[in-house]
Amino acid sequence: MTVLASFIGLLRLVPRADVDVPDPAPEPPPGLDQKMETLLAWGKWGVLICGVAGLFICAGQMAIGRKNRSTFAADGATGIPWVLGGLSLAATAAPIVGVFFE
Repeated sequence: MTVLASFIGLLRLVPRADVDVPDPAPEPPPGLDQKMETLLAWGKWGVLICGVAGLFICAGQMAIGRKNRSTFAADGATGIPWVLGGLSLAATAAPIVGVFFE
């Protein structure tokens, strides 16, 4: 007998457990729901401020690098998709996570 056949034979001897695993809906601990909403709101506000600052920095790099510093301007231009990607991820974070709890 091969090792695989022996292993399959042993698996047939193991009893199967037909157990329903509980899957409760997410629920915040008592007293923390409002505090967590406040913390998430502060986080969203911080991301918004960082996104605006990031776009300002990219615009400044592009403006400064206009003459004789084309690499600096290119760095500013390549930073814009990263800032927009971060803002997009922050804006869609709750719906993305919500998909896993439906």
